[in-house]
Amino acid sequence: MGKIVLAEDEPITRMDIYEMLTSSGYDVVGKASDGLQAVDLCRRCRPDLAIMDIKMSKLDGIQAAQLIIKEELAEAVIMLTAYSGKEFINKAKEIGVFGYIVKPIDERKLIPQIEIAISKGREIKSIRNKVIEIKQQAEKTKIIYRAKELLMEKYSITENEAYSKIRKLSMNNQCSILETSKKLIDFNNRHVK
Repeated sequence: MGKIVLAEDEPITRMDIYEMLTSSGYDVVGKASDGLQAVDLCRRCRPDLAIMDIKMSKLDGIQAAQLIIKEELAEAVIMLTAYSGKEFINKAKEIGVFGYIVKPIDERKLIPQIEIAISKGREIKSIRNKVIEIKQQAEKTKIIYRAKELLMEKYSITENEAYSKIRKLSMNNQCSILETSKKLIDFNNRHVK
């Protein structure tokens, strides 16, 4: 169902929420009583969700959530608070939390928020991973294209002929087309200077 770090400075409230979560099948991998402890637990456990009380000692929930989000220590963060004032809601929106629950907490409100936050967190993580893959692929394509350009200039050949040369070189040297392209570029850079 999902790994959760729970940060709540009030022990009785923390225990109540812990019970709600575990009885709903969630794995509470850490409980914290202050913001610093919550950040540390997220660093170690990499949860799907961090549930943060806003008012905590050492580091308040907003500051702790900001660190967790910035460092991508949890896939999503939900704020818990007794405060429904606009300034708290605006701060929570600014830092990118996925939910804001006003106390007292009841299971019927908490569990749907958690399910949605975990789902959205996973969705965003998947999108981030796809963006990284696309950037890496674009970089590889750029390298191969640059190697083809060098061969086209040097031998006055077409792009297809240059690609065939790179492919043949990579088969002869038993390495990837990308590695062959990098070697061609490096060789050219060393000999052009």
